[in-house]
Amino acid sequence: MNKIINGIILLCVISVSISTKAKMEATEHIEKIIFGAGCFWGVEKEYASISGVIDAVSGYADGSGVAPNYKAITEPTNKNNPNNHAEVVEVTFNKNEVSASELIRHFFENHDPTQLNRQGNDVGTQYRSIILTTNEKQQEKAKQLIADYQLLLSDAGYGPITTEVKVLEEFYPAEEYHQDYLVKNPNGYCPIHATGIKFNQQERIAVDNSSLLTGKNIIVIEAESHCPYCEKFKEDVVNTYQGTIPLTFKLATELKGLDIKTPTWATPTILFLEDGREVFGNQGYMTSEVFYQALGAFKLGKSEAYNVAFNEGTDARFCKQYEIFKDTPDGVFIDKLSGAPLFDTDDRFDSKSGWLSFTKSVDGAVYELEDNSYGMQRIEIRSSSSGIHLGHVFNDGPNGQPRYCINATVLEFKQRENL
Repeated sequence: MNKIINGIILLCVISVSISTKAKMEATEHIEKIIFGAGCFWGVEKEYASISGVIDAVSGYADGSGVAPNYKAITEPTNKNNPNNHAEVVEVTFNKNEVSASELIRHFFENHDPTQLNRQGNDVGTQYRSIILTTNEKQQEKAKQLIADYQLLLSDAGYGPITTEVKVLEEFYPAEEYHQDYLVKNPNGYCPIHATGIKFNQQERIAVDNSSLLTGKNIIVIEAESHCPYCEKFKEDVVNTYQGTIPLTFKLATELKGLDIKTPTWATPTILFLEDGREVFGNQGYMTSEVFYQALGAFKLGKSEAYNVAFNEGTDARFCKQYEIFKDTPDGVFIDKLSGAPLFDTDDRFDSKSGWLSFTKSVDGAVYELEDNSYGMQRIEIRSSSSGIHLGHVFNDGPNGQPRYCINATVLEFKQRENL
């Protein structure tokens, strides 16, 4: 078949090149959340160091009637002003690499949320503990984690949490000299006043990827929230996939212990792994055709089976796989890539041709195409699930029935008792 997307065959278990359109058909998961935990210099530095955080910017928010600049918010007259702006940090993050929940946990564990309008020696309403959210889910998570953390703090003898949780109205970046202040001034004053109380370890889900460290595996990176292209990929590919290579759904935060090279900022991202190492990956939605071309390169490599499946090749007569399959017990022959049932042993017969022969296919399992190659007029048979070439159908079967002449190398077999 000459319709292979450029690069997939040549990569053969190394990498896959997918069209620009396919790469665009993905859902990006970039969010912002704003934290106020005292002096913004230290908060900015802390969040900038977290994997999955794209940017951390010091600034001002949640005030009214006060100019959003450092001079105004630090005026003595605004020290007790409830309408003063708070020193905050705008955190931009990829929620497929770090969750909002993890960032909020970090917030509580790295300051004292029981102090009202202060952190240590920094006193004033501008130093209040506050979370400003940009979506409803962040709001829910913040309130839930406040309740969880309050139990831990109370057990340790601390008072009530004073942290406010509000919807962000507007964020004002601070003056340039405040940005990356502790990077520019390593000895600058801005201590962290953490309580030392940590969330229970069971709050952080342990991920066991040991089953992915052996053999070939396919991972589909999905999103915590709605991902339209993930749903489309499930509908078009996953819901009918029955192949022998396991296909697993994961969040991007659940890839610990695996050697992954493809960025996971967009979903779906489809990864093909062998022994825990990425062989190749694709960001974005893959059509059924593109997925099975990639799977063919991954599973079959440079083999006769690949040549048959994607280049309309033909097995040698009486090939090794034919000899294995010609007398198999009661069961079903399946598509080597998708695992879909194609032909039943009840419909198999010995045509003496040197290729597997059947009088019919499983209902709906194959489709036909005209094939006028090599100066002949034939009917090609392809798998409905994966689109791979299977063989041809002729009108010279037993008792006037068709003869499906099928290449054995693109099939696998399941005994009836295992179906």
